[in-house]
Amino acid sequence: MFIRRDFIFGLILIWAIVYVNHVSAQADPNEQKSVVEQEQELVDFNSIKKVLKNDMLESTAATKTGHVRKKILVRKKKLKNRYFVPAKEKFWTFMSEYWLVKKASLLKWDYKKPDYGIDIAFGILLENHGYFEKSFSILLLNTPTVTHFGLPTNKNEYIFLLSVPFIRTMDLSKKEIALLLFEDFIRVELGLFKKRVEISEVQKIMGINFHDKKIDTKIFDKILKQYDETVFDKGFNFQEQFEVTKRVSLVLKSDLKLWNRYAQLLQKIDNLIKTNVLYKKYNEIYPSPELQLNWLVPQVKRY
Repeated sequence: MFIRRDFIFGLILIWAIVYVNHVSAQADPNEQKSVVEQEQELVDFNSIKKVLKNDMLESTAATKTGHVRKKILVRKKKLKNRYFVPAKEKFWTFMSEYWLVKKASLLKWDYKKPDYGIDIAFGILLENHGYFEKSFSILLLNTPTVTHFGLPTNKNEYIFLLSVPFIRTMDLSKKEIALLLFEDFIRVELGLFKKRVEISEVQKIMGINFHDKKIDTKIFDKILKQYDETVFDKGFNFQEQFEVTKRVSLVLKSDLKLWNRYAQLLQKIDNLIKTNVLYKKYNEIYPSPELQLNWLVPQVKRY
């Protein structure tokens, strides 16, 4: 099990800088010229060829010129590589991390927080149910606006959002939090979020290099807008929620104690959204804990 802990701001910011360079930067190759190249520009070797030849320095000058040309080629290649849009196998983690940077002030993930040990509990749950070699990050949010989510990512990579006020209000245990994340894990596995944001135009830009070319930045804007709508407004429909609940139930049936914990978790969430106005919109994103309890077979005992 490969476990990535909470994102370091600098790591995500690097992704953002790369994206900005992809979309809008027009870097000047002259800005990164080496000292050797600058020296070459100051000296016209052809104009002093006779002097060099007389001093038996012509071969040295030729060697230096060749060295400079290699430097120029390396620098130009490095510059061009900055303008690659990530290929399909790397695109979705890139987009999710960029979206997180854009929404940092709203999601409030950039703050000091204790180590809750949630990643360890979740990693154990995954391995106990046959999910190995999964790399994940759990991003703790200091806001009730977004309760929990699994974002689109590359294969075998997972990014989870988890609201600290949400889990604290219900006083959830580590196992209950792990079960909540496992539900999001199943949604990611089913590709429910990705289906909403994977617009048809995105296939045209994956993996392309647009150095000295124009790229349609509206494609990225459309994708980010779909992220916003899914997380903050539309969420998932009843059929999708039914499919997730049934899949989670099926996996957990091998451990009835854990299965009952899952039912208790749904009951806690149902009680919360019916009594706390901060979470009244929860049913619009995940419809609905009460229905999920009814979908579990056999009927669970209400607590």
